[in-house]
Amino acid sequence: MMQEFRCSLLKGTQPYTLMSKNAKYPLMCRPDTSDKNVFEQIFIETEYSCLDNLSDVDLVIDCGANVGYSSAYFLTRFPKCKVICVEPDLSNFTLLEKNLAPYKERVKLIRSGIWSHTADLKILETPYRDGREWTVQVRECNQGEVPEMRATDVGTLLKESGQNRISILKMDVEGAEAVVFSKNYESWLSCVDNMVIELHDDSFFGKASDIVLNAISSFKSFNISTSGELTVFKTCT
Repeated sequence: MMQEFRCSLLKGTQPYTLMSKNAKYPLMCRPDTSDKNVFEQIFIETEYSCLDNLSDVDLVIDCGANVGYSSAYFLTRFPKCKVICVEPDLSNFTLLEKNLAPYKERVKLIRSGIWSHTADLKILETPYRDGREWTVQVRECNQGEVPEMRATDVGTLLKESGQNRISILKMDVEGAEAVVFSKNYESWLSCVDNMVIELHDDSFFGKASDIVLNAISSFKSFNISTSGELTVFKTCT
């Protein structure tokens, strides 16, 4: 538990290595970025331990995968699962590739933004919250703009996976969850067993908590709880 404090004393610009008993392989961390904060949330505060009691976890979709720490947690905790990672930011995505390379065919990496429909996207220019690497937002392109990526959606990811269900849908997309749950969720929400979502009510997308909870309550029943900054939705049994 002391390694994150020792690493904070390191100087230089090159990524350094962090290790946790909850990650099978070492993880790279960029100095002077939000990476260390994300590592602390996942491996020190263990926000995702709320899912540790799940069994038969098969497909995990990690929306807003950042540099891969949450995916590494899932891949380690559920050794039979496969994870689809979606991350729009190029710098984050580059480190995501390195961190999850040891898991080989168990991961699929997609540089994209998660959305409710097909669209061309760009990284939002205006900083959100502290403006660091864990707060990257995307927006739809205006007419005539050159897109940086093509949006993807949960339904397409599920269909292309070849699986029938999503064991865990993790979503930390800096407010874009309001877009994802605004429409077209009917085709896939009934196929989701568990969700962990960080809800953002202070972004230009609108009050995400109202939009997400309204979509879920009108379509499927979940047991709802919280874990740190996460809202946890588990299928009612």
